Amino acid sequence: MESLLLKKRVAVCETQPLTAEGFRCALADAPDLEFLRAAYTLAGAYEMVRRHRPELLVVDKGFGTQAVLQFLSEVASGDPSPAVVVWGNSITEPEALRLLQGGVKGIVRKTAETATVLACVRAVSRGANWMEDSLFRESPRLERYPRSELTPREQQVLELVEQGMKNKEIAKELGIRPGTVKIHLKHIFEKTGVRGRYGLALSGLKDRGLLDLAHQ
Repeated sequence: MESLLLKKRVAVCETQPLTAEGFRCALADAPDLEFLRAAYTLAGAYEMVRRHRPELLVVDKGFGTQAVLQFLSEVASGDPSPAVVVWGNSITEPEALRLLQGGVKGIVRKTAETATVLACVRAVSRGANWMEDSLFRESPRLERYPRSELTPREQQVLELVEQGMKNKEIAKELGIRPGTVKIHLKHIFEKTGVRGRYGLALSGLKDRGLLDLAHQ
């Protein structure tokens, strides 16, 4: 009985009832996780969270990234609010970054192995931020990159990119031209081996220990 009390209660908000049922079955034999219930709209999920207070909530990205972000802001105002994992058939780097910045704790593809999905849920239940490294376009290059090789100005640009700022915003912040920002980014890409500003931002989260990347 004591072990049941220690289980983390997991709810799901899913566009497809059959997928929600599959997720319930995946949790059936988990000694540390308990399937609570499912909702099939974000409004229904909000009410479910308010009434039943799950520790974790898995949300389908199929509702739309912006709608999910709005839902997150509403749920976060509750006390207590669940840790949220977002899953979807496809998730781009820009979407992943926006979701993480919006408060999502875990990101995983629906096409991942069951063990990978459970690993994500378990990591989030322990308080970690978790994401599949295969969501990166160039996952083999996502080891710690050599910031020491960057010039002080390049490090400034990199830090602002990691904050999600656009080139014009970076230029204004540093008092330089947008074209100069592009040149700095080109050098940063060459030195770090990471391609794309979103890859830099996500790699920065990993580099600071704010995101666990899991190999599938």
